[in-house]
Amino acid sequence: MMTRTGLHPDVVILRAFNRTYTRQFGFLSAHLDNSPFTLTEARILYEIATRENPTAADIMRTLDLDRGQVSRTLQRFAGRGLVETWQPAEGGRRRPVSLMAAGRKAFSSLERDTNKAIGSLLNALHTDSRSELISSASNITRIFEGTRGTHLLLRDLKPGDAGWITYRQAVLYAEEYGWNAEYEALVGRILSDFVQSFDLDHDAGWVAESDGKIVGSVFLVRGDQPKIGKLRLLYVEPSARGAGVGARLVDACIERAKAVGDERLTLWTNSVLAAARRIYERAGFRLVDEAPHHSFGKDLIGQTWDLDLTRMPVENRMTL
Repeated sequence: MMTRTGLHPDVVILRAFNRTYTRQFGFLSAHLDNSPFTLTEARILYEIATRENPTAADIMRTLDLDRGQVSRTLQRFAGRGLVETWQPAEGGRRRPVSLMAAGRKAFSSLERDTNKAIGSLLNALHTDSRSELISSASNITRIFEGTRGTHLLLRDLKPGDAGWITYRQAVLYAEEYGWNAEYEALVGRILSDFVQSFDLDHDAGWVAESDGKIVGSVFLVRGDQPKIGKLRLLYVEPSARGAGVGARLVDACIERAKAVGDERLTLWTNSVLAAARRIYERAGFRLVDEAPHHSFGKDLIGQTWDLDLTRMPVENRMTL
């Protein structure tokens, strides 16, 4: 779909974000945060101050700037007594750039004013808006730099989590497999039963968080027979797949089941959920039964997988 301007809606949204971003952070001003530096000069100064012995070539590659632009900026800095280049003891053509006393003072002042400006912007926001902004900024950085959140937290359920997990699973399975609202109703019933019939001595639920954002979950409940536990509703957000989140969730469920005395852990899934099945197989689950069925608006093959916990040693670690 195109807009009246002939542009794709995604292009329009990103350009609108860019205009807001540059205006809010003052990037259209001649100098950054009332300092004597332009934005480009400030970024070059930052690289010199925060990196260990960078050269002009290092700065050029990092910031994707023209060699002449970097050279002219360093010459201006040197003329103002902010930086100096020097010859390493080992010799060679490499000539690192470092800050002089005046440069360190200028950088300290720039950092102070920038942090103050960003702090004022954040303090003007409502708590919820501030949290949403920080989460979105983290996501934008991750997307463009190709990084994943390094701090994965597995935590207990909090108010609102059950509703969010129901919503996300319904949306994801509709988008990826074409499942209808029957699946949303099933997830809602399972989580409602989990909350209302929670067995403190056995049951557990884990929500995976990365950079403050929910990226997955899994649940352990009692099975239909003594000493049998059920693993239910494993899911991982697309943005977190391939980073071991699903395996962490399944491992937590297994360790809890062993700790509370379950001898077997069972789960029911569908053959189309290939990624989840690979996680179960690697964890030691074995396929014990499968049968065709029509659910969620699709013809599917349901599968039951079992894990014999009596053959697995209980690890000497705290369960999550």
